[in-house]
Amino acid sequence: MTSLSGPDARRYGTVFDEVADEYDRTRPMYPDALVDRACEVAGLGYGDPVLEIGCGTGQLTRSLIARGLRVTAVEPGGNLIRLAGQNLAGTGSGSGSGSGSVELVNARFEDAALPSGYFRAAFSASALHWVDPAVGWRKIAGALAAGGTLALLSYFGVDEPRSRDDQDAMLASIAKVAPDIAAGWPVYRDIDSTLAGVERRRGNVSEVWAWLGSYDMAQGDAARLFGDVQVALVPKLVEQTASELNATFRTMSYYARLSPPQREALAQECEAIYARLGRPVRASVVTALVTARRT
Repeated sequence: MTSLSGPDARRYGTVFDEVADEYDRTRPMYPDALVDRACEVAGLGYGDPVLEIGCGTGQLTRSLIARGLRVTAVEPGGNLIRLAGQNLAGTGSGSGSGSGSVELVNARFEDAALPSGYFRAAFSASALHWVDPAVGWRKIAGALAAGGTLALLSYFGVDEPRSRDDQDAMLASIAKVAPDIAAGWPVYRDIDSTLAGVERRRGNVSEVWAWLGSYDMAQGDAARLFGDVQVALVPKLVEQTASELNATFRTMSYYARLSPPQREALAQECEAIYARLGRPVRASVVTALVTARRT
């Protein structure tokens, strides 16, 4: 994900709806260990109402329903929420003793009508940075019950020896095709530096999340709205063929900014790197969970 800078960049979040089918095929689920950890921190039990911001095609929603939660999932994309409805059909109440339920709301989070002080937790997976931060943090706090938990999940690139050369080669290719996009690419840090940076910003959850993803979304009043910020990381080495790498790129927001010749050139660069290595292209990522308590 390229770094964001204000509303002009946030409008690129709408591109996911244009590639909803490929997004559904390509984007991974979130680790069960982190979903369990979020539910534990929030003290959630069967039937508790939770909010999900930007459910996409239901990758996280399915996990929340499976834990017996009553999910209100807000998603602005019409194609995305249609696929979410299809993917989640049969997973709600009545499909088993451990199943929760879901209500899908097709709206921008900024515009969604939500009950005040109702939800025990609010989840967002790889989506909150598309919400206007001047609205988002306050609206989440208003929707949470006293002491309710905000749980944010996303994948971030990290720097480590196993994948460093491959990641450098890929970024060089992006710089060759689209130097303006490469210039705004998020910073990859090692795990120790990541955790140290979180610790320095722990007093404001918005600053933690902004720093992790190179997002333009920090808000001073978030420190007043939320406390008890905690983080958990699950590292993973991803290996992809050229076709898998290109499929992933087509579901990323920066792809919409590329001209057709640039898209073709990037695809050729991926093929060239894959051929030169003679093996799948490696990338190191962490799935991060950041939780914070409504004060």
